[in-house]
Amino acid sequence: MTVLSGLRGQTFASLRTTNFRRYITGQTISQAGKWMQTIAQSWLVLELSGSATAIGAVMALQTVPMLLVAPYGGVVADRVDKRRLMIALQTLMGVQALVLGILTVTGTVHLWHVYVLALVLGLNQCFETPTRQSFLLEMVGADQLRNAVSLQSVLTSTARMVGPAIAGLVIAAGGVGLCFLLNAASFVAVVISLLTLDVSQLNPSPPTTRARGQLREGLAYVRQSSELTVPLTMMALVGCFALEFPVVLPVIADQTLDAGPGAYGFITAAMGAGSVMSGLAVATWGRTGTRPLVLTATAFGAALLVAAVAPNLWVMLVVMACVGACSVAFNSTTNSTLQLAAAPDKRGRVMALFGMAFIGSTAVGGPITGWVCEQWGGRAGLLLGAVACLIAAAIGALRPRDRTRPPT
Repeated sequence: MTVLSGLRGQTFASLRTTNFRRYITGQTISQAGKWMQTIAQSWLVLELSGSATAIGAVMALQTVPMLLVAPYGGVVADRVDKRRLMIALQTLMGVQALVLGILTVTGTVHLWHVYVLALVLGLNQCFETPTRQSFLLEMVGADQLRNAVSLQSVLTSTARMVGPAIAGLVIAAGGVGLCFLLNAASFVAVVISLLTLDVSQLNPSPPTTRARGQLREGLAYVRQSSELTVPLTMMALVGCFALEFPVVLPVIADQTLDAGPGAYGFITAAMGAGSVMSGLAVATWGRTGTRPLVLTATAFGAALLVAAVAPNLWVMLVVMACVGACSVAFNSTTNSTLQLAAAPDKRGRVMALFGMAFIGSTAVGGPITGWVCEQWGGRAGLLLGAVACLIAAAIGALRPRDRTRPPT
């Protein structure tokens, strides 16, 4: 019992910080609402247009801004009080969901409304993502950062499983508009959690004085440090080609395995279960640095290789649980490694580049992966991801030296 108690204490160590406990409670509610909106939005676009291409266009409007605007979002995150900026950004995201909900329930929504609001959400994320990522360190400190990042990954994976299921029930009971309104309400919990944080217990990074050339300065800073360029390059490769599961898995379920949409749900759930278990394991035993990144990228690539040759659904479910586990381990390790390696006054800009590699890369990798799947099938899409992971691992392995502590 003593060993189990010790493991529990280690696994959930960052939750001993009152501020983080309060913050993640609000995030838990918001993440479930986010996935409800994602499912409802796709359903709404399909009802309005009858076109899968229109769904892809909406997703592009939410991700392309991350490629173009995110670096400036990192500059802003370094200049201002991150907690106050997050309150403003989360409020705007709630308003976006509220407007979409009102338009939908009143029957006045048009496709162009969804396009515009998706773009607004995408632009908001360019500022919200680097601010939220870098704010974790201010709440929990360097010693508990890896644990906090891993628990946040567990939260996201759990929401990915629970949110769509709730969305299905809500859509059946009250329509897609209700999903948007519930998501808008979920942001109230986030804003309250941020407003009620104990500011005296935070360790804010000194705001960077506004000056010209800070975007170029941040990019130059990253280029000069292999501690940053290598993880970012690895994340960009993996994000571009290995994390395109919304593109690959429907093809695998419907065409490769000939198992129908139900199989897609089972495969997604299996990945989610593996992600949760992996997140808890990384929170307990994980490490930061290039060596752990190489190991997790290699494991991720190997799991995708096995998935590419899985003969039936049952084997695929087991393997995709391993794929989900490896993806969360790699993403969490990359996030923590970058934050600990970045100078405090440039952390927002570094995490903006992480957001570009993790989220924005979908705008590039999604169409390429879709074309590969269309030409050679879903297994080729998985194989493409496996090759990307193994190339990323090779890039990390060629780095001559490895430091895991932030520069002084």
